[in-house]
Amino acid sequence: MFDRLPEYPWEGLKPFAAKAAEHPDGLVDLSVGSPVDPTPKIIQDALNANSNAPGYPRTGGTPEFKQAVVDWYARRRGVVGLTPDQVMPTIGSKELISWLPILLGIGPGDVIVQPTVAYTAYVVGAALAGAEIISEDDPAKWPSNTKLVWLNSPGNPDGRILEAHEMKAAVDRGRELGALVASDECYIEFGWDEWENKLIPTILDPAVCGDSHEGVLAVYSLSKQSNLAGYRAAFAVGEASLIKALVNLRMHSGLNTPQPVQRAMTVALGDDAHVAAEKAIYRARREVLLPAIKAYGFEVHASQAGLYIWATLGEDCWQTVDRMAELGILVAPGIFYGESSKQFVRFALTATDERIAEGARRLQATRL
Repeated sequence: MFDRLPEYPWEGLKPFAAKAAEHPDGLVDLSVGSPVDPTPKIIQDALNANSNAPGYPRTGGTPEFKQAVVDWYARRRGVVGLTPDQVMPTIGSKELISWLPILLGIGPGDVIVQPTVAYTAYVVGAALAGAEIISEDDPAKWPSNTKLVWLNSPGNPDGRILEAHEMKAAVDRGRELGALVASDECYIEFGWDEWENKLIPTILDPAVCGDSHEGVLAVYSLSKQSNLAGYRAAFAVGEASLIKALVNLRMHSGLNTPQPVQRAMTVALGDDAHVAAEKAIYRARREVLLPAIKAYGFEVHASQAGLYIWATLGEDCWQTVDRMAELGILVAPGIFYGESSKQFVRFALTATDERIAEGARRLQATRL
């Protein structure tokens, strides 16, 4: 009964982590995208101030939290007209991604579509539901028994951004099939280069979904923008009837986001300054690491947004992982993210300034 899921993929990195840790100047861990910078004090204060929470939290979200999400979309994403009944909190975004197929009643004989280069949680959701998962970016190739489509923009691991017309094609095809199109948008605040000052499209944009939110769901997490990975703070936004049904199922299942966390999210969503400050930190780290990766000999693909650099040496990813481990640098192998990625590795920007600089120094000093 426990064989539906393989061993957690990161276990396969342990030998390389041990090798990298032997470097005389220490390990530079660029493998897992776990934030290392402090949680902003205003958010910590909000959590502490609401720590007296003896009652059960609202599964569907407090009114203040739901309004904060509506206001955030209008202010930060240019999406106006949302209403609080379209919002629900989640216990981090990975929880929702993993359990959404079951909540939707998806099962054997149904298909879930994920991107060709895909975050690992989409496969987990399909496996738990007993559904088939396919990796396909072309909406025309999605089969008739597709029930759920996952978009991921900006993408993890590759940082690829879907243009509005690409997202619209996915939504149009999903509606044609009667499938829900869910968009994982957790890195949407971190656009680089030509996207530095442009709005990255969301699935809720009228240019994508028209004047209706039927058949679409946006998923967002505060883990990266606000350094809240330890809080498990996220939310989903979609058509009111869908959110109502999901909230009912989540109430039955006890999937309640703690009230102090909801208050912390409310404060975080209302403060843009800490997000801009964190983006500046990641921008500086990227400006140090990216040239060093290229100087070593890597070819960088996509990486237009998000907290990762997606790169290849044109060889098997495990060979590249081993090369980096010899330098004391731990990276994520592309095979974790699909067969099409088996010659890629992912460098994370979620390390301290000192470790990023040390990793860049080693790459610059040891070019292919």
